[in-house]
Amino acid sequence: MKRTALLASLSGAMLAALLAAGPVAAFELAPDAITIEGGITEDRVDADRYGANLRWDMKPQWFQVGDWHMVSFVEFGINFWNSSKGRTNQDELFDFGLTPVLRYEMDPKRGFAPFIEGGVGVHLHTRNEINDKDFDIPFAFGSHLGLGARFGEGGKYELMYRYQHQSNAGLGDSNPGINFHVMSLGMHF
Repeated sequence: MKRTALLASLSGAMLAALLAAGPVAAFELAPDAITIEGGITEDRVDADRYGANLRWDMKPQWFQVGDWHMVSFVEFGINFWNSSKGRTNQDELFDFGLTPVLRYEMDPKRGFAPFIEGGVGVHLHTRNEINDKDFDIPFAFGSHLGLGARFGEGGKYELMYRYQHQSNAGLGDSNPGINFHVMSLGMHF
């Protein structure tokens, strides 16, 4: 129960921060960036993950210190998980995620610009089982930490590593989670 309260508090704090960043009316439909990604699990469930994400930047930038500042964006992702059937007799599922993200980055106009980020969001799965893992319900909270760098003219491209955890935060009868190591390559418009 404490984990559920912590995830709810983190999600609420991130949502409040993003809403305070600027009016919702300023939101545009055209994404500001796109990424493709691939990853693997770190536990007994041997699953691969492939997908893409669209990002919408929120304004303004915060905590400007020299060449560093905080930015925020909302990310919508679709991922395909592939595994062996295992005891659940399910070897694949699709994961749809919506995640607000906070990123502390060097000004990307400088060329090579490292960053660190974190996000907490929600995920819907087309199944609640894969390989030997039964998630109990097809809904999960996802949290991640990421490290990477933007590069190219004006920071047009980015390469990033993310460590992501997903679980239902105790909303189901059981709460088995899954962890991923993910690499992504992105392009900013």
